[in-house]
Amino acid sequence: MVPDDLPDVYEPAEDSHLLAEVIDEHLRAGETLLEVGTGSGEVAASVADRPGRLITTDLNPHACRRAHDRGLPIVRANLLDPIATDAADVIAFNPPYLPTPADEERDDWLARALSGGPDGRRVIDPFLDDLGRALRPRGRAYLLVSTLTGLDAVRERAADAGFSARAVAEQSFPFERLTVLELRR
Repeated sequence: MVPDDLPDVYEPAEDSHLLAEVIDEHLRAGETLLEVGTGSGEVAASVADRPGRLITTDLNPHACRRAHDRGLPIVRANLLDPIATDAADVIAFNPPYLPTPADEERDDWLARALSGGPDGRRVIDPFLDDLGRALRPRGRAYLLVSTLTGLDAVRERAADAGFSARAVAEQSFPFERLTVLELRR
């Protein structure tokens, strides 16, 4: 366990645990997993001992250090930018999804890990736009979404990008419902 000496890294919470459970259930031996925006590395670390290739990315240099300290292969990247075409069988992403009005935006690493912009989809939309390039033809992606973000809008954007979206896990809270969507071509 890596000590929490990096306060600028999103700590695993209910959303991270839900996505980790889904990846644990759906990742098959020998598949390449790419976790985008790994943060603390919780999701990737939960399956790191499995046969197959593991790649993690994050834009936050503190998160990259945390992933490296946990022994995870990390690439400092903005979403899928440097990732090769057809790089992964499975892509996991717990994006910043909280709707944040422009006047409440802060410019620090932890705020960036939480803020999804005014509609909660500022990071989700470009991810979906580039997903088809990085995902292998028969691959699948697992995207965590909140009802605060607009599940139907995310499904529509996924469809526009050429993906079907079905819920494979949900967890309800008093203020939101978290859903993990499985995306396939």
